[in-house]
Amino acid sequence: MSDEKRRAIGESTIRDVYAGDIVVPAEGYPFTDIMLSTLFAEIWTRDALSMRDKRILLLGMIAAQGEKETFKIQTKAGVKRGELTPEDMRELHLFIAQYCGYPRAAAMLGPMEEGISEAQHDITNNDTSETPS
Repeated sequence: MSDEKRRAIGESTIRDVYAGDIVVPAEGYPFTDIMLSTLFAEIWTRDALSMRDKRILLLGMIAAQGEKETFKIQTKAGVKRGELTPEDMRELHLFIAQYCGYPRAAAMLGPMEEGISEAQHDITNNDTSETPS
């Protein structure tokens, strides 16, 4: 597959994964070029795990690392895409607390609720133009 084709697949996939809420990085920076052509063109597109499964795994890893902003972004995308309900997210949060510890999970609570709220706002206002049906 050509580099251009992999980049195009990566761009389409990143838009899908983030429900249209992320700006696709410009071409020419090695970090983002490799991210798009590998992570999004080859890994996120594999069929062995569903998008929901990948999202849950990613949320757990992000929480373990204490990445609050990324946790919020992934929460919003998962809810907005219909992969996870607000109740699913809150249950996942409880599960995360048991394995990552209460201080780490407590730090994710605010960002999680913000992500849920923003997703629900977008859904209510039909701001789902790039969200798959």
